[in-house]
Amino acid sequence: MFLLGYDIGSSSVKASLVNAETGKSVASSFYPKTEAPITAINPGWAEQDPESWWEYLKCSTQAVLEESGISSAEIKAIGISYQMHGLVCVDKDQQVLRPSIIWCDSRAVPYGQKAFEDLGEEKCLSHLLNSPGNFTASKLAWIKDNEPEIYSKIDKIMLPGDYIAMKLSGDICTTISGLSEGIFWDFKENKLSDFLLNYYGFDSSVIADIRPTFSEQGYVSTATAKELGLKEGTPITYRAGDQPNNALSLNVFNPGEIASTAGTSGVVYGVNGEVNYDPQSRVNTFAHVNHTAEQIRLGVLLCINGTGILNSWVKRNIAPEGISYNEMNILASKAPIGSAGISILPFGNGAERMLINKEIGCSIRGIDFNTHGKHHIIRAAQEGIVFSFKYGIDIMEQMGIPVNKIHAGHANMFLSPIFRDTLAGVTGAVIELYNTDGAVGAAKGAGIGAEIYKNTQEAFSTLEKLDVIEPNVSQRQAYVDAYAKWKLRLEKSMSK
Repeated sequence: MFLLGYDIGSSSVKASLVNAETGKSVASSFYPKTEAPITAINPGWAEQDPESWWEYLKCSTQAVLEESGISSAEIKAIGISYQMHGLVCVDKDQQVLRPSIIWCDSRAVPYGQKAFEDLGEEKCLSHLLNSPGNFTASKLAWIKDNEPEIYSKIDKIMLPGDYIAMKLSGDICTTISGLSEGIFWDFKENKLSDFLLNYYGFDSSVIADIRPTFSEQGYVSTATAKELGLKEGTPITYRAGDQPNNALSLNVFNPGEIASTAGTSGVVYGVNGEVNYDPQSRVNTFAHVNHTAEQIRLGVLLCINGTGILNSWVKRNIAPEGISYNEMNILASKAPIGSAGISILPFGNGAERMLINKEIGCSIRGIDFNTHGKHHIIRAAQEGIVFSFKYGIDIMEQMGIPVNKIHAGHANMFLSPIFRDTLAGVTGAVIELYNTDGAVGAAKGAGIGAEIYKNTQEAFSTLEKLDVIEPNVSQRQAYVDAYAKWKLRLEKSMSK
């Protein structure tokens, strides 16, 4: 018995085939093999053709079926993870009307900001838990204002995962978690946000039917079965945005549990058990995969733009030429905790929501030409990234989310001992590293939705833990002092 998981990213589409009994991936593949193109007709725009996601999905599906050699009849359920906040518009014949405006497109920022001001910050935050910002609802407002002919033809709007489910089954539906990430969900009233729909002038008929995140959301159609080599009638039983799904992949479901990633950008995602928000909207809050009206489970999302991108910049421009990341980590380890007084503010990849959308840039503070070398700067870069995580974690703790344990994949910056030890040291949290990814998580989510697993504990009982990093108590004060110096320098930079 097998489960099929898809991860619809902006760079590729990955498929993983998971043995339901062992929880292990038996085959995985992704397409395209080079990064998928993003079209930017104007500065700040970012679009992709939804049909290209489908073509990539076909290739990855065929590859995992060939690699595994299993019969498609053995696949009992399908799960979908997808890039968040995108907008797909289709007509009454389910034909895509224009390219998808994806997550990193910023054209709708003025629409969301105006809505925030007109509707009132307190009302938006208390009902939506976020500013309308640059999310899906604001992107639709841009289309309504700038492409009225296209807008008039819209029958349904969808997130990227909803589109893939439609292509698989022919049915259009969505989830509360998905609607919340589009800023269409009113948490105070526990229903569609009528006041936001009315403000933007949207008819509620454009919103798809709502299904539970873990449920039968459609079945592979006859045409799709022939196109993909799957069995007709295979149920689609789970879908979620990539960050909630990453948390699921790491077995993060309950209040106080934390999932983190540290690739080009970094994410700390914590689960809150009560409806709450940051008054300054420095973090985003969405319905987690297991949120219900009866059991509140909200995902508080902290995103930091300048994470691995800073580390790679340091490797290219400061570290000795030809050095590997592992060798770079060894070199950095020769510097003491706190990098002998150097602090790096890692904010050179655009405006940071955590910093109230200020764009302060990356800066290096405290260099002494007679004392410091490359190893100090390399270490200070990793410490600066961790301290930015800590700064955001402080915000989450103010919202009532205790951070005692952090779950992460054994990948990217979490491969660095300095990064891991600094994060454990400055937060006091235990870090657990796991062998998993988004597509595997989506497959297990499908198993929960199809009731192949009786609960989340059973679904993740086979999750492979690779390492545990405990805070070093004897070094705690050194990390705390280094963070205090970094934070003071950040606050001075913010006040300019």
